[in-house]
Amino acid sequence: MLAPPLWATSIEQALAAAAATERGLSSPEAAARLRAWGPNELAPPRRFEAVRELFRYFANPLVLILLVASVVSAAFGQMVSAVIIALMLLLSVALNFTQAYRSQRAAARLRQQVGQIATVMRDGVASELPVREVVVGDLIHLKAGDLVPADCRLLSMKDLFVNEAALTGESLPREKQAIPGAQAPGGLGDAVTAVFRGTSVISGLAVALVVATGPATEFGQVAAGLVARPPETEFERGTRRFGFLILQVVIFLVLFVFLVNALLKRDLLETFLFSVALAVGLTPELLPMIVSVTLASGAVRMARKKVIVKQLAAIENFGSMDILCSDKTGTLTHGEITVDRHLNIMGENDEAVIRLAALNSVYQTGLRSPMDDAILKHEHPAVAQHQRVDEIPFDWERRRVSVIVQDDGQRLFITKGAPESVLPICTVVEVAGTAAPLDEAARATADALFRRLSADGYRALAVAYRPVGDQAAYSVADERELIFVGFAAFLDPPHEGVAETLRTLRADGIEVKIITGDNELVTQKICREVGLDAGVVVLGEDVERMSDPALGAVAERTTVFARVSPIQKNRIVRALHARGHVVGCMGDGINDAPALRSADVGISVQNAVDVARDAADIILLEKRLSVLHEGVIEGRRSFGNIMKYVLMGTSSNFGNMLSMAAASLFLPFLPMLPLQILLNNFLYDLAQVPIPSDRVDGTYMRKPKRWDIAFIRRYMLLTGPLSSVFDFATFAVMLWVFEAGPVLFRTGWFVESLATQTLVIFVIRTAGPPWRSRPSRGLAWGVSACAAAGALLPFTPLAPWLGFEPLPPLFFGFLLAMVAAYLGLMEVVKRWFYRRYPM
Repeated sequence: MLAPPLWATSIEQALAAAAATERGLSSPEAAARLRAWGPNELAPPRRFEAVRELFRYFANPLVLILLVASVVSAAFGQMVSAVIIALMLLLSVALNFTQAYRSQRAAARLRQQVGQIATVMRDGVASELPVREVVVGDLIHLKAGDLVPADCRLLSMKDLFVNEAALTGESLPREKQAIPGAQAPGGLGDAVTAVFRGTSVISGLAVALVVATGPATEFGQVAAGLVARPPETEFERGTRRFGFLILQVVIFLVLFVFLVNALLKRDLLETFLFSVALAVGLTPELLPMIVSVTLASGAVRMARKKVIVKQLAAIENFGSMDILCSDKTGTLTHGEITVDRHLNIMGENDEAVIRLAALNSVYQTGLRSPMDDAILKHEHPAVAQHQRVDEIPFDWERRRVSVIVQDDGQRLFITKGAPESVLPICTVVEVAGTAAPLDEAARATADALFRRLSADGYRALAVAYRPVGDQAAYSVADERELIFVGFAAFLDPPHEGVAETLRTLRADGIEVKIITGDNELVTQKICREVGLDAGVVVLGEDVERMSDPALGAVAERTTVFARVSPIQKNRIVRALHARGHVVGCMGDGINDAPALRSADVGISVQNAVDVARDAADIILLEKRLSVLHEGVIEGRRSFGNIMKYVLMGTSSNFGNMLSMAAASLFLPFLPMLPLQILLNNFLYDLAQVPIPSDRVDGTYMRKPKRWDIAFIRRYMLLTGPLSSVFDFATFAVMLWVFEAGPVLFRTGWFVESLATQTLVIFVIRTAGPPWRSRPSRGLAWGVSACAAAGALLPFTPLAPWLGFEPLPPLFFGFLLAMVAAYLGLMEVVKRWFYRRYPM
């Protein structure tokens, strides 16, 4: 049941009630509304989701063809074939469904750990609650960096600007107002008094009343009408191209076999079933399950290493990343900033600087930075006797925040922010209580002090103030003619071991680029300390003058960018992407959100602002490069196991089906019955189920990997026919040594083909010698068990039902020789291939 929007019905009553109390809803009332109207989610929880997922597997075209084949077989009296085909089909679908569904559930549980949070008034207390628990009638608090959790009517606000691009397409922030008695908005275009779900707060503060949640929101209604899929990722593009390659091979071989057998006037039903079985044998039907399980297993392992994956496909992009763009704070440095000095213009410690900075940090209620926390932790004079009057919140255009406080009837307008933003609005300088004009000489002195602090690795905030008279409200226009008192200087030393981590990332094929809004002197010092090349620093003003192609060329050879705006950072990421790189971007602020969305893989941290976390694909529970490196390795491990399955399927499967197609031309009978092909394929698939848990050797870990269809095609065309050579040798032995009839021939080839294609997994799974890269226990047992099952089946009571008969003892001697020769030759060919076409 949808929560009824309050726009047209009880909005004025609700506003009156909200104005009368600031306690918000009680917990029992909120719980009742949540039960009645459901969670605040765009797509309500779907019932019978597991059943729906199961039916999706049965809707697969190949599965439907097999169902038809089973029915046709039964209709023509071949009940044994019909039952076995149906049984193989059910077992295959059950295997796919159970593994993939469990993996999806595990990934969903991980995503819940980094869900969006809203500040909601409940029982008179501001509480941090999951957005899905927000209900109609809640009072919510908004600040810069927040994603709006629901459609709301504004009750109060201060300098509120909201980005509504997600709804309206308008890139410029829109100013909002709280107007008592205003009519309900007639649409997005005239909603000055409302904020909507999916939009983000750029600057300012607000208190708002929730009037619509979930699908009833404007965003929910728009989302319900969308049919376009999100842009195709690198991983999805690779799987699509691989699927197209397999489809081409399947169509060619199946049509060829069907037409040839039809021209030879063989039984049409048997020919049809044989062709369908060939198609199934060629198709990597376990690929969706292998991908899901591998990525979900990788996500679980990454979670143990404090990396949470929001989108499973991002794991492959993470592993393929060859450039990482990041700020320096919290990645190169601890991110635990401390106030080390508070200096006046003469370079002397001055209590006035820390006192005014503390007043600003205590009474500003907007986006709180780590430097605010450092100021408040530092020893400073008492500020509790002051009263907050007003505030002009921080934004990334002004790069400063101002508060107005009052003590004993006197009001002070206090500003702190980036020196290049604060100094231009100052006209006076104060030292030890004495004021003097901030003339050119004084400005030069201040600038020299700032540059000296930066060169020593300090981050600095300028602090200024002026007495003001009483007025109803204050605005940006009042940030003028201030009295400069000095700089608060902060230290944020590099992480221990970060230099080693950077060297490891470089050795693993990942180039780290630092893109920061900080000044170039501080950035150069930190970068040099951790071993990054900071000889050339490109500034934001340089980026602004470059065209996109020129920026791409410069960005490839530059390591450090400083004084960069959010738009410029986004341009750098896009320019690198346009040059063919897989770009990762790491950030935690409002200013990082555009670049996070533009990157191939956006990376944020758990304590980032909502906008940054929403834009990211991967969330780090700790903002450290070492944690990120561990995540990259897991991403490469996952991709490596997926590629193993792909290479196995394109070698063994292709070779066996090629052999069957060729044999059907000269044999007077089908080389293998359709149900035997399906059984062979099922046992082979069963052997590969443990691949997601297999060990991965260094070939896949040393540098970024991407889907390479040309590489896969070459591998298939080389190793597939090699497998067929040994199949043809088996045909010759069965016909001329054992003088086999149709049943014994099929039995011998079934055992030989299953043994070779399963045991060769040990060779194909690694680019190096198989004895140096041990498989996981699960894969070793799975492969061995399936090969043994194939050899024993002809001696079981099931043999007549499956079209088998016991094999002579001499055959197994021949089988051992064939397997040994095939694996040995495959190892030689594989080594030559990897030398010629390195991964």
